[in-house]
Amino acid sequence: MGKAADLSEFDRGQILMARRLGTSITETARLAGCSRSAVVSIHAKWINDGDTSSTGQGVGRPRVIKEKGRRRLSEPKHYDHLVKQNRCQTVDQLTAQYNVGPSACVSEHTVQRTLLDMGLCSRRLSRVPLLTKRHRQLRLQWAREHRNWTMDEWARVASSDESRFLIHDVDGRVRVRRLPGEQLFPSCTAGHTQAGGGGIMLWGTFSWAALGPIVVVEQTMKAANYLNIIADQLHPYMAFVFPTGNGIFQQDSVRIVLEWFEEHTYEFHLMSRPPNSPDLNPMEMGCHGEAAQSSNTTMSEYLDFAWPLLRHLVQPVSSHVPKTCGIYAQASCSCFEGQRRLNALLNRWS
Repeated sequence: MGKAADLSEFDRGQILMARRLGTSITETARLAGCSRSAVVSIHAKWINDGDTSSTGQGVGRPRVIKEKGRRRLSEPKHYDHLVKQNRCQTVDQLTAQYNVGPSACVSEHTVQRTLLDMGLCSRRLSRVPLLTKRHRQLRLQWAREHRNWTMDEWARVASSDESRFLIHDVDGRVRVRRLPGEQLFPSCTAGHTQAGGGGIMLWGTFSWAALGPIVVVEQTMKAANYLNIIADQLHPYMAFVFPTGNGIFQQDSVRIVLEWFEEHTYEFHLMSRPPNSPDLNPMEMGCHGEAAQSSNTTMSEYLDFAWPLLRHLVQPVSSHVPKTCGIYAQASCSCFEGQRRLNALLNRWS
């Protein structure tokens, strides 16, 4: 419940009008979304002083960086927008630039608190596919070609992907929350080996109807190895799930297998995918969401746990592909805007 000091002049006017019309204190408080004591104090102030405005004074030290200075730090339309001139600047650099202007000199701590108060937190750079102008054109073309597909058509699409799993180490930097002096606690450390610890490459496939096989890739995934997997694993899976030959396999236009697919067009069809477009592959979304692995879990135990777990993700993940097409196919929708809106969709789904 809001206090009297938190209410706007409009809310105060509503409370006063309700009381003058004979509305009870409890009902007025419910309508205004405030406490009963706030209704009583505002009405009493109007009776005694003929005024409902708040005369309470702010407490605490005044802000060193005023509203104009905050706009200078954050607003894109400001002539001297410090943060978006270079988003990789440190607090030291931003403070030095801010103090060059006409504003009063401020400390790094003040700038840091102001940035956090405005929601401008420091984050790692997001890793995204490196897209050229040609890549964006192909993605837009692909999205427009498939934006009107029905869910029945998407249900006939099978997707595949290969992923590398590390046995000991993890890619990238992992952060922990700890107190000073806890840096060597087992829960705050990550063991490593001199040669990286080794890893394993896995290939898998799924469609709306069923999960497919998961294959350990013993060697580097070269074109010849990929062709063997397609012939030995994908072919039986597509024949079993789509016995009438109406299945569609989505792959990223590997040239060596095109001839093989041409020979088997009567068994299932081929859908090419634009290059550098993992966000258009449902397999990427599903596997990356389940890629966390405990250091105390063996690879076979992890696969026995994680692969069946994907079963409940198959249909929700697949259903997001047509939404992705719609996002990218909208007129003049830039790659970055489309990616932002796609991420918002996936965050709501997850």
